[in-house]
Amino acid sequence: MNRTELFVMEFYKTINVLDTSLLSIANISEKLNVNVHYWNHSSAVANFKEDCCMFINQRKTHSEQWQDFGHEMHHYFFDEISYDKLNESYGIYGETKADYFAYHFCVPTFMLMKLKGVSVYEVMSIFNVEYEFAMRRLDMYRSKLFERGGHIAMQKG
Repeated sequence: MNRTELFVMEFYKTINVLDTSLLSIANISEKLNVNVHYWNHSSAVANFKEDCCMFINQRKTHSEQWQDFGHEMHHYFFDEISYDKLNESYGIYGETKADYFAYHFCVPTFMLMKLKGVSVYEVMSIFNVEYEFAMRRLDMYRSKLFERGGHIAMQKG
C-alpha cells in the first residue's frame, strides 16, 4: 500500500471504522468532533483554533456529499492554507491531491481488498459513491494490482 492508503487504513482503525457499513459523514464527523453543516454553496472545511466545521452542499446527492466529504477530509488532515489565495497552478495541485485522497477515503483499499471480483455497481452500492467515482477507483485499484503482479513476475524471471 502507498502512504495515502496506509494513512486512511490507520485512521479508520484508530476510530474503529473497520466495516463499510460504518462509512458515513455522520459517523466519522461525530468521532472527530467535526461539525457538519449543509448549505447551498460549494463544500468546504474551516478551522478556527481547535474547532472544525465542514460545509457540504445540500443540493448534491448523498453519494456526491460523501465524495465531497472525502475531499474535504484531505484538507482537514493536511492543509493549513487556503488554495483560493495561492497561485492557480498550486491551487490546482492541492485540489488534485484532495481528489486523489477522496478516492481512498471513500473507498478504502483495505476494505476493497476484502471484496473479490467486485463490479462497479457493487462498489457504488457498498461504498455509496457515484458511477464515475466507482469506475475511477476500481481502475486505480486494478492498476495497482496489475503493477504489483507485473513487478512480482519480473522479480521471478
